[in-house]
Amino acid sequence: MVEATMPSFAELALPLRQDIDEALADAVGNSGEMPPRLNEALRYSLLGSGKRLRPIMVLLAAEACGCSRAKAMPAACAVEMIHAYSLVHDDLPAMDDDDLRRGRPTCHKVFGEALAILAGDALLTRAFELLAVEVQPPVVAASCCASLAEAAGAAGMVGGQVDDLEQEQVAPSGDIEQQLQVLISIHRRKTAAMLRVSLKLGGIVAGATLDQLEALDAFGRPLGLAFQIVDDLLDVGGVEAATGKRVGKDHGRGKLTFPGLLGSEESRVQAASLIDEACTALRPLGPQAAGLESLARYVLERDR
Repeated sequence: MVEATMPSFAELALPLRQDIDEALADAVGNSGEMPPRLNEALRYSLLGSGKRLRPIMVLLAAEACGCSRAKAMPAACAVEMIHAYSLVHDDLPAMDDDDLRRGRPTCHKVFGEALAILAGDALLTRAFELLAVEVQPPVVAASCCASLAEAAGAAGMVGGQVDDLEQEQVAPSGDIEQQLQVLISIHRRKTAAMLRVSLKLGGIVAGATLDQLEALDAFGRPLGLAFQIVDDLLDVGGVEAATGKRVGKDHGRGKLTFPGLLGSEESRVQAASLIDEACTALRPLGPQAAGLESLARYVLERDR
């Protein structure tokens, strides 16, 4: 465990969320060239209440490597834009077909499917524009763009979503261990890739050493998997008013989940073990990583 007085995540996150929300609002301000209805859809999808875990991870990773949070804010906003775009597209009828997100109707329910697709496209491209323009020097911006594209693309988040959708169409085969490996493979890309790159972007902006970047990634790998296990547990036993989205939908769609394979109790044990592993990986970063440890503990305890 990092030897530092650990702030509660609630204490830590509130001012960070406020700063992130202000920066996000500025980043999608309408210059007059954007169609007003598109700008409305962007703001609806991006600025609604959310945990902001990924941008917080960018800021805390930068801080753990000796960098100011302000310097890392453009990268934090870019990550949240990618996350928001992915939610808009995932919620579409052709994908997960959700009508509730963050406690209110999904983007396509409010703006229609065509505009929701285009709003997601606009958020995706704005993320890379923000990195290219706002992150300095240019070589650092290029590294951020390349890392984020890899994590969000065909070998990362998008590829994981494809495999997740395809898995719904086939009957489970093999023993539980084989199915578990398939599930882990899906979520190391669909969920964990974006969490890991959030940490990496914070490190890149901070000018982190190779050892620091390796420590951040060693933290992010188990954290990402634990996050998905908890997500699956919330789908089984969460409360819609707290999660802000429909619960029980994964079981209804016949999706592979950790509780479905391991049971809820064993899934909780696995998640706790992964969080312990993640926190141990932070030791080389010293007391400056206390915020990341606080975030990891929150991931285990969250109810939404």
